[in-house]
Amino acid sequence: MKKIIIIVSFFFMFSCSKTVDSEQAKQELMQTDRDFSTLSQEKGRNFAFLSYIDEQGVMLRTNSKPIEGKIAVSSLFSAEDDSHYSLTWQPTKAEVSASDDLGYTYGIYEFKVDSIIEKGTYATVWKKNKNGQWKFVLDTGNKGISE
Repeated sequence: MKKIIIIVSFFFMFSCSKTVDSEQAKQELMQTDRDFSTLSQEKGRNFAFLSYIDEQGVMLRTNSKPIEGKIAVSSLFSAEDDSHYSLTWQPTKAEVSASDDLGYTYGIYEFKVDSIIEKGTYATVWKKNKNGQWKFVLDTGNKGISE
């Protein structure tokens, strides 16, 4: 009886766990972040952020309380014209949880207005939704980077 309980326990343990190729998961998340940046360059920051934010996503901005939820971010962005500048970024690193449903990226962003270029760092926390798509749940950036 003891052997049966042990065998059933192992079977249950291994059948419920999902095997994740961590390197592949990291590369997938890095590509998602790159695609997010490309969309920002092609369609503007507002469109890109509203396309990639989770319904409960939060943005942290300088001199502001956290902006919580896609509806609040959408309201903020509807008041901000993004046609006169470009915001792009390049992820440096990604990490993904063993369960492959939570991760983060960070890297360098570039903000261009006319001939002025500002660079800084950013960090984004991602969550996989029920459709298997990565959506950000927290995004923040810091101005200033010396090269």
